[in-house]
Amino acid sequence: MAQDALSRGAVAVVTGAASGIGLAAVGALAARGMSVIMVDIDAAKLNAEGERIAASLGTHKVMTRETDVADASAIAALADAVYDRFGRVDFLMNNAAVRVAGGARDDLNEWHRTMEVNFWAAVYAERAFLPRMIEAGQPAMIVNTGSKQGITNPPGNLIYNTTKSALKTYTEGLQHRLRNTDGCKVTAHLLIPGWTITGPHTPDPGGWQPEQVVELMIKRLEQGDFYIICPDNEVTPQMDVKRILWAAGDMTENRPPLSRWHPDWADIFKSQA
Repeated sequence: MAQDALSRGAVAVVTGAASGIGLAAVGALAARGMSVIMVDIDAAKLNAEGERIAASLGTHKVMTRETDVADASAIAALADAVYDRFGRVDFLMNNAAVRVAGGARDDLNEWHRTMEVNFWAAVYAERAFLPRMIEAGQPAMIVNTGSKQGITNPPGNLIYNTTKSALKTYTEGLQHRLRNTDGCKVTAHLLIPGWTITGPHTPDPGGWQPEQVVELMIKRLEQGDFYIICPDNEVTPQMDVKRILWAAGDMTENRPPLSRWHPDWADIFKSQA
């Protein structure tokens, strides 16, 4: 099924497509001969990158759409435009995200905006695209970009962590529903990047490049995996396993929440990690 949804001639919609992991995904999917719909709120970057992709893939296989993914009506209009032009969607990647510096912010507008982009946008996209993806009766995929912060909840950015935790729970429930829907050939998947260099920053030896994340994503999608947890140049898969198990152990062992950073438990975690 993965090969069909990621094959030449398939159609992919990617949000947050003007930079970072989204742009890397567009490049990789275009290289496979797929048509790509690039969605972003930054019109200047979007148009520039769209022209670059179209120069190699062909303008007939590239569509750019400036869209605020936090606007449900805009997402609905996007879906209509995509189906009007291409008639199908085989791969939907909800990748757009915002990050607010700081932890428990007092500004509720920041909470609402971050939740709208990081969580509700995926719900809006599912409502707009999924019924037609299921109706097509063909193998298709929805990939939501999560975060390790939505699993281990490190202190320092409570707003972001909350949104990504919600997205994880939502995507898990979505896949459960899809696999129990008779005749449904659509699957949902959760991409969980590690430290990734996604902005105009000096490359850091500890971080992965977006292209590395996407390469692993495609490999794991082809294997049929739901959870796609990416390492980086500092955090190994084994370290991720220990951190995730420790976070779950806060409940099963009746430790304080976020005990990994608790003065009574931090050294114990380090000794075991």
